Amino acid sequence: MHQPNKPKRITSWHVIGAQLSHFRRAAGFTQPALAEAVGLHEDTIGSIEQGRRALKLDLAETLDELLDTKGALAVAVRQVPNKERFPAFVQDFVEYEAEAISLLSYENHVVPGLLQTPAYAQAVFSCLFPPIREADTAERLTARLDRQQLLQRDPPPILNFILEEVILRRPIGGDEVLRHQIQHLREHAELPFVGLQIMPTGRQKHAGLAGPIVLLETADHGQLAYIEGQRVSYLVDDLSEVSLLQQKYGMLRSQALTPEDSISLLDQLAGET
Repeated sequence: MHQPNKPKRITSWHVIGAQLSHFRRAAGFTQPALAEAVGLHEDTIGSIEQGRRALKLDLAETLDELLDTKGALAVAVRQVPNKERFPAFVQDFVEYEAEAISLLSYENHVVPGLLQTPAYAQAVFSCLFPPIREADTAERLTARLDRQQLLQRDPPPILNFILEEVILRRPIGGDEVLRHQIQHLREHAELPFVGLQIMPTGRQKHAGLAGPIVLLETADHGQLAYIEGQRVSYLVDDLSEVSLLQQKYGMLRSQALTPEDSISLLDQLAGET
């Protein structure tokens, strides 16, 4: 199977990271010393310098003062284009997702981002820890809603979502937010290109205990997987690994409720909230 062979994309975060590396060396700091001076882990500084982690504005201002860079880093961060709002390590996935032919998703804690209502998404962001600023929440919300344009694409991709039942019982944002979210899922479950299945909490056999999975087929028919965990996210393009995850997803589909039974459960839950 042909795999996507994209050249390494240079983003604003790579440029800003290179600037930080230059300024740090010019000021006589090692990565460990700079990390200690600003109260971060050395790996965090390394990730920023390599362009794998976005430099937050408040940290940029602190670094400008510490390195005597006359505000250069803060200015650079403010100039990052909106299309690069996502962290560098997620950006490739977002680009592939927007052009995907098919996408298969399994979630165990929250409704998948592509199916979240604005109120539910905002409530999810409010649960992040450490908490993020209001401006960052608004930025992430806009980015998440932009990604949902995938469902309006012509022709649409083929989508399948498996959600743990507990997601539909956890009142993130409150009962009213959850009720509207369940209704939103019910509406999308009727779309001809969307499959939605619920994994009942009482199911004894479960192939997805290791966590969420997203599998997608790219526009050039490559096969990719996206894995997201606690403070780490990465793309998998090794065919043997993707194949194993596809097998896992196939087992999850067989263990979940059928689409028809899932819709019935959504109707039941909508009446309970």
